[in-house]
Amino acid sequence: MPNYSGLMRPKILCISFSDIRADSRVLRQVAVLAEFGDVTTVGYGSKPEGAAHHLEIDSDMPSLPQTFFGVALLAARLYSLVEFRAPAVRRALDLVDGKWDLVVANEARALPLARRIAGPETPVWGDMHEWAPEERVHVLSWKLLIKPFMTWVCARHLPRMAAVSVVNDSIAALYRSEFGIDTVTVRNARRFTDLTPSMMRPDVIRLVHSGAAVPGRNLEGMMAAAGILGSGYSLDLYLVPARDGGKYKAQLEGLAEEFGNVRLLPPVPPDDLPEVLNSYDVGIFSLPPRTRNHALMLPNKFFDFVQARLAIVFSPSPETSRLIEEFELGAIASDFSPEALADAVLALSRTDIQNCKQSAHRHAIALSSATDEQVERSLLTSLLTRAA
Repeated sequence: MPNYSGLMRPKILCISFSDIRADSRVLRQVAVLAEFGDVTTVGYGSKPEGAAHHLEIDSDMPSLPQTFFGVALLAARLYSLVEFRAPAVRRALDLVDGKWDLVVANEARALPLARRIAGPETPVWGDMHEWAPEERVHVLSWKLLIKPFMTWVCARHLPRMAAVSVVNDSIAALYRSEFGIDTVTVRNARRFTDLTPSMMRPDVIRLVHSGAAVPGRNLEGMMAAAGILGSGYSLDLYLVPARDGGKYKAQLEGLAEEFGNVRLLPPVPPDDLPEVLNSYDVGIFSLPPRTRNHALMLPNKFFDFVQARLAIVFSPSPETSRLIEEFELGAIASDFSPEALADAVLALSRTDIQNCKQSAHRHAIALSSATDEQVERSLLTSLLTRAA
């Protein structure tokens, strides 16, 4: 890696319309960026670890147009008039000043902003994460208004990126077929955590799920599966509240009270998650494929469970099923119903679960972020050398 430790370190701008402190993927990205230059982050919430400077956007400012006029422009497909109308985008334009050696845009909604800030000379790295046009296509308003806008943004801006990254090879194939661009894969794997598998309790098999309390994540289905499994099993959910004031999470808490073996617990800082999850036995996730992102998922929670040294039971998906089978990590449900998830858990004996936990332990390094961080370092070396 080039030496960027001198006084004239590259200036890197990282844009993410999220609370970066709670966004594991962007946090890891910022840590690698900080190896190469002084990083200024733009996003919701306060300054994340690894950033030299932070430009905070008020969390009440949406990153997509929501006014009557903005929605009318989306409906009329006058996208060139709407790409900078969202309040968060306008605020970012007001906050960002100066020249940059590299601009990083996280997700498609940040691409127009990143290109305007970068200008014609500065390279832009677009980390698309998942398949942008169908981020929330299960919501009717997204399907009718935002999906065509995101498709337009991708077609307009992705070919002009200096580099594009995605979460897995299946998503990469979509971008190649739809937009004719090559990408690099940077999985949502987390850094290696030095843990050992915990011993199982004799009275109960402890299931766990971690993620966001967001509608459409099938949290109700996983809770129902725990109810089917009964008193020999427990399910704890560590959920980050959505940006709805905690309303949806409160609904889930009410539902959890109907089951005697389900609890909702406060969210855990990303760095602490493997250690907290380590006391459990099986990490679970079931997500019906309502979008292509759902169908092709390889979420960060999969890698959280590996680093926590848990057995894993997921609903069927090409990326996760391949890894579960290849590394002997657990079981795959036959479909997306609560009954199928419960059956897959029941199919694992206590000995099976302990063996899967040991298998996660053996493969924790291979399934850590070390490979992905090296992909990012190679990409950054090329981009900053070219910019210099």
